[in-house]
Amino acid sequence: MSTEPPVSAVPALATADESSSALNRRTFIAVGTAVGGAVVADGLIAGPSLAAPREVAAAEAPLSGRVSLTVNGERHAAMIDNRTSLLDLLREQFGLTGTKKGCDAGACGACTVLVDGRRVNACLTLAVRLEGAEVTTIEGLAPDEDDDLHPLQQAFIEQDAFQCGYCTPGQIMSGIGCIREGRTGSPEEIREWMSGNICRCGCYTKIVQAVEQAAGGK
Repeated sequence: MSTEPPVSAVPALATADESSSALNRRTFIAVGTAVGGAVVADGLIAGPSLAAPREVAAAEAPLSGRVSLTVNGERHAAMIDNRTSLLDLLREQFGLTGTKKGCDAGACGACTVLVDGRRVNACLTLAVRLEGAEVTTIEGLAPDEDDDLHPLQQAFIEQDAFQCGYCTPGQIMSGIGCIREGRTGSPEEIREWMSGNICRCGCYTKIVQAVEQAAGGK
């Protein structure tokens, strides 16, 4: 009996041509992969540098615009960053610091002003969107020293409706808006519609009384 293993069990040796062909294919694939990876990596690393300097500068520079509006009866025009709030425009560019910056998040009402007769939180209002608007701040209620106080200002004094006074400008402007909106039918209604204005000194009862007094004399 023959002791030689079956022919199918013996691995066939590659010929010189076959070995050379396999080597060439492996070499081609390896080189191609290396070159392709280098190109991709170079693109990822050098990508940003291919952008035009003007495009990069435009992406990084904040947008600005011109806004023209009337504040307390006086026309104003200013170039502003489009992210500027009405509160910052009033205080920092127009010097109207009677409008107070409290929470700067629309939660306290200290920055309340009237825009076209309606009360708004100035800290949440983009100034660039107020082209042509009419804005009234606390300074606009009695602009001259010889002018009489607004009835609500006078009522705040008579009712002793403030202590530290920091929230008072916002309270008064909100109270005026409340009166104009016809939300003064009862103390409960006034409290409800003035609830967005916080007084850390706790003068709420007297604030309501002051709004009632001014509403009664309107």
